[in-house]
Amino acid sequence: FFADFATMLSASAAIGSAGAIALVWALVQFKIIAAIPVKSLDDDETKPLKEGKTSSETTERLNEIYCAIYDGAESFLQAEYKVCFQFIAFFGLVVFALVSWGTGWDYWQGGFTALSFWLGALTSMASGYLGMKVAVYSNVRTTISAQKPGYTSCFNTAFRAGAVMGFALCGMGLLMLYATLLAYRMHYDDSEQWTVLTEVITGFGLGGSCIAMFGRVGGGIYTKAADVGADLVGKVVHGIPEDDPRNPATIADNVGDNVGDVAGMGSDLFGSFAEATCAALVLGASIGKDGDWDGMMFPLVVSAVGIVVCLLCSFLATNIVPVKKEADVENALKLQLISTTILMVIAIYFTATSYLPESTEMASTVGSGTFVLLPVNAWLCVSLGAVGGLIIGLVTEYYTSHSYAPVREVANACKTGAATNMIYGIALGYKSAIIPVFILALVVYGSFTLCDLFGVALAAIGFLSNLATGLTIDVYGPVCDNAGGIAEMAELDPSVREKTDALDAAGNTTAAIGKGFAIGSAALVSLALFGAFVSRIRRASEDTLFVEGVNMLEPLTFAFLIIGGMIPFAFAAMTMKSVGLAAMEMVMEVQRQFDEKPHLLDANPTERPDYDACIAISTNASLKEMVAPGAMVIFTPLLTGLLFGVNAVSGLLVGSLISSIQLAISMSNSGGAWDNAKKYIEKQPAGSELEGKGSEIHKAAVVGDTVGDPFKDTSGPALNIVMKLMAVLSLVFADAFYAMNKGSGLFNLS
Repeated sequence: FFADFATMLSASAAIGSAGAIALVWALVQFKIIAAIPVKSLDDDETKPLKEGKTSSETTERLNEIYCAIYDGAESFLQAEYKVCFQFIAFFGLVVFALVSWGTGWDYWQGGFTALSFWLGALTSMASGYLGMKVAVYSNVRTTISAQKPGYTSCFNTAFRAGAVMGFALCGMGLLMLYATLLAYRMHYDDSEQWTVLTEVITGFGLGGSCIAMFGRVGGGIYTKAADVGADLVGKVVHGIPEDDPRNPATIADNVGDNVGDVAGMGSDLFGSFAEATCAALVLGASIGKDGDWDGMMFPLVVSAVGIVVCLLCSFLATNIVPVKKEADVENALKLQLISTTILMVIAIYFTATSYLPESTEMASTVGSGTFVLLPVNAWLCVSLGAVGGLIIGLVTEYYTSHSYAPVREVANACKTGAATNMIYGIALGYKSAIIPVFILALVVYGSFTLCDLFGVALAAIGFLSNLATGLTIDVYGPVCDNAGGIAEMAELDPSVREKTDALDAAGNTTAAIGKGFAIGSAALVSLALFGAFVSRIRRASEDTLFVEGVNMLEPLTFAFLIIGGMIPFAFAAMTMKSVGLAAMEMVMEVQRQFDEKPHLLDANPTERPDYDACIAISTNASLKEMVAPGAMVIFTPLLTGLLFGVNAVSGLLVGSLISSIQLAISMSNSGGAWDNAKKYIEKQPAGSELEGKGSEIHKAAVVGDTVGDPFKDTSGPALNIVMKLMAVLSLVFADAFYAMNKGSGLFNLS
């Protein structure tokens, strides 16, 4: 039945319907959240308040905190996007000029590529802004829901907040990309020109990735500067709880969760979707050589099917198997990933047999031969990606959840101080890269063997096929984290904070799983984009370059291979140092306020700290510090291609890809393990072996968590964008690189 139905449904109808369904479903979820009033529950319904506080006073405080977080996030994103608008206005002109020149002054191709760039950038910015709005709107309502008995209400509120972001972003991205393709098709109306059509649409991925870079780095510096500052002075020096209203940095910390972990992550995953789709379209353009538009749009149809599958599986968490106790939380989130993967593998088989031709002869990326694309092989490639992503996610969970031995080993290492905690955590991160790298290698080998580099692009699409669910789970974590902070600042009953902490602990683990997905997909996307770059250079040079692939033993290629391997380390160093500088300034400001107003540390102070001063420090530091690392990643491949040629770019891309994978996995997992080791210690009673909260062991764990913050939330996740952005930028400017001395660059060294 499904196969017959899919055959009758054109690609346009399938993609348009799925996009519309995603947006409507996001709206429905938002309406459910909006029905929860920002009003503390009455004492007779539950025990939500500390003794001596009235419900009306707590409601006023909840609204005050909600407005402070909203205003801080809004002002930061407006300032950040002002910088981004200036950048895309300038860089769009660079895209227009270089692409036009590289294609023999084809102004249509240059103009369409620049327009794609602007559309991708604006959609990415809209994704991030939407995510921030939804998260801020939902976190206070999650806090209120946590006042009710049980876990069902608060879990569902946070989960639905994630669903708004996940489905809205997927629907918006899918519709915008496909509408752009249809609009360009009016100009490139001959199927022989569809190869050019797929090339101009690569600007869409470049725009999304550029904004993702600034969003991830800027937001990451903001959130971790505030988090590190709040932790060091508050918890370590003065022993006050996390998110205590007496801490001047606590509002900035909660704002950071929204602008970094939500807005930045939304832009990042939108960029992954756009780049994976663009790479698959470029490599699979020959499917449409006989006018088979539906077959060429197969990568977008996979994403459309993924939206429907994710929607159906979301009912498992909220209705069919609802969360009733703490132990159910992590299982419910894990079930989402497993169920969507299984259903996608089944659904994609029918999608492939319905939309792809029975057989298509396609040119090999390497050599002058061809290979035959069969629907079953395409299905296997997508399935390899989907299953590989799930395995990497589950391995990541093993290394970052305190339910398993590795994180408990890190927690036990805190008994002998912060130094041994650091040693164990770093070792865990390195070790956690082993299995994911082998999985990625198997996926690459299998998909390449089946369908050449087009198969690798399809595997990347498979990794992202359940993107709506991945985003849902990713946003869920920061919403729960904020909900706990609001509960602490509003001085609700400790039971509310315990509940949100339980939700957040599961969110930390699933966020680490999401990062594992993102890193794996970024690796495959980058390799697919590199293959598209090689194909485009072959086409531009009329098969005088890269016919037999890229020779890594060419002196220039090998030299830049080493340089490329250094780029992720330079990037990580710049972003880590930026967090350190901003955190130092934050620490000094927090301590200044405590020194000048020592009564702030009283049990019930009569005066509030100056939260705005800390928000200003994070905002100014992030806007200043995000420019240099972003510029390095954007201009390194551009200048390398123009000055040294395409062989140098090839080495640069391969080197950065290889080291980015290892570094991103190890940094993200070390940070996640340190965070959950701290939470594991906090759950222990005072007389236990680990001594619990406030002990010297706990302080050692807090130091590890503080170091891990920029590992897992600034540098680690942003490395995904490093490898993707460098690859998609090289693809967009491939013709310009070849036009400079026939691919030898200005210095003509190769």
